[in-house]
Amino acid sequence: MVAAASSYSIQATSSVASARAQLKPQSDSLSSSSLSFSSQLQPFSIKSLRTTGQLHLQRVSAVVRAVINSDTMEVDISLSPRVNSVKPSKTVAITDQATALAQAGVPVIRLAAGEPDFDTPAAIAEAGINAIREGHTRYTPNAGTLELRTAICHKLKEENGISYTPDQILVSNGAKQSILQAVLAVCSPGDEVIIPAPFWVSYPEMARLADATPVILPTRISENFLLDPKLLESKLTEKSRLLILCSPSNPTGSVYPRKLLEQIAEIVARHPRLLVLSDEIYEHIIYAPATHTSFASLPGMWDRTLTVNGFSKAFAMTGWRLGYLAGPKHFVAACGKIQSQSTSGASSISQKAAVAALGLGYAGGEAVATMVKAFRERRDFLVDSFGELPGVKISEPQGAFYLFLDFSSYYGSKVDGFGVISGSESLCRYLLDKAQVALVPGDAFGDDTCIRISYAESLTTLQAAVERIKGALISLQPAVAV
Repeated sequence: MVAAASSYSIQATSSVASARAQLKPQSDSLSSSSLSFSSQLQPFSIKSLRTTGQLHLQRVSAVVRAVINSDTMEVDISLSPRVNSVKPSKTVAITDQATALAQAGVPVIRLAAGEPDFDTPAAIAEAGINAIREGHTRYTPNAGTLELRTAICHKLKEENGISYTPDQILVSNGAKQSILQAVLAVCSPGDEVIIPAPFWVSYPEMARLADATPVILPTRISENFLLDPKLLESKLTEKSRLLILCSPSNPTGSVYPRKLLEQIAEIVARHPRLLVLSDEIYEHIIYAPATHTSFASLPGMWDRTLTVNGFSKAFAMTGWRLGYLAGPKHFVAACGKIQSQSTSGASSISQKAAVAALGLGYAGGEAVATMVKAFRERRDFLVDSFGELPGVKISEPQGAFYLFLDFSSYYGSKVDGFGVISGSESLCRYLLDKAQVALVPGDAFGDDTCIRISYAESLTTLQAAVERIKGALISLQPAVAV
């Protein structure tokens, strides 16, 4: 509403104006011949603040000036330096843009999101419906219902070989919340969070939100993207507070064998301050002969380990938003304190559905086994299909539903009307423009040589995507060293 006696003008610093310019869409209309997500992927640029190789963080500010009856009032709309240090999620940005393009009628194949294409199993959905009908629609205890926490304890004992009591379990609104709260609870400013790369995009940003420093340890595709224990030991310092492991891995699908985890555990045991956050959200999506080992089940590691799991991936319950943390009571209670002052307890309806999920049988029973079988067929198809392309390096995933392919041999190609393929982001932009397939650049996961393909889509959809990608890559063939 505009008052007759009032006029409004907005003045911004050049830094904010620059940031807005980066976020401005490249076009007011969507065109299948000119698609790009680069503008959405760029966080606020601080390159202009770099002097002599050193980054100086400056407070970004803007002033809104409202002139009312000749009186001037200034409102500070600056953002926290902590928030300005955090990068937006590229997976979310690409997924959102691909969805917008599809809604606008552009036939984009979306292989960016980590979301199963299956419906939630009927028994789980029915339990949620019954929860509504039976009046289970009120607040639950902050930590989750006793019924669900007891069921989680039973699952962890029977399937993972680790024992907990209900007061050592915290149910949250998704595993992402569980991880963030764990990082906030145990890390102090200046602490180091050790993260093997490629990594899930949110791990480093969560460390920054806790005023901790992410320390990235690279891995090699030739070693199936598994952490080298010798490298880990060489990078640990007195500031090392948390090691994050994800097995099966997002984005690589790699699974840590028990022997390697035991070697890592021996190193961890020699560092009193070092804790381990074991992200096991993909544990049931695993392909034989690979097997899952919970880090907390290793000798001496129970006291050191914060185990995170949830229901989104294996049970196709992404929209139900439910995850959990298991660990020593001291740490779990600290995470519960954070949750009590932020979201409070998770959805009562989702918790009833989760009890039904855990009642489907060992590892999710037939419902989960059926989905895993389909994921494996899709994986095999993609591995065979991309294996036919010259210059592409593949580490066959042993779990999850991602393929992390090395396309770096295509970098350096020049494409008429597009430009140079300089890295994973420009390659993904090119594939979105040319093939209308949305993928995630590897630089989002800490490895610019690769791109991530989610095969949580039907085999028919994947077949169409492969044909499009192969067609688009023909123009880049001259850059490939065969």
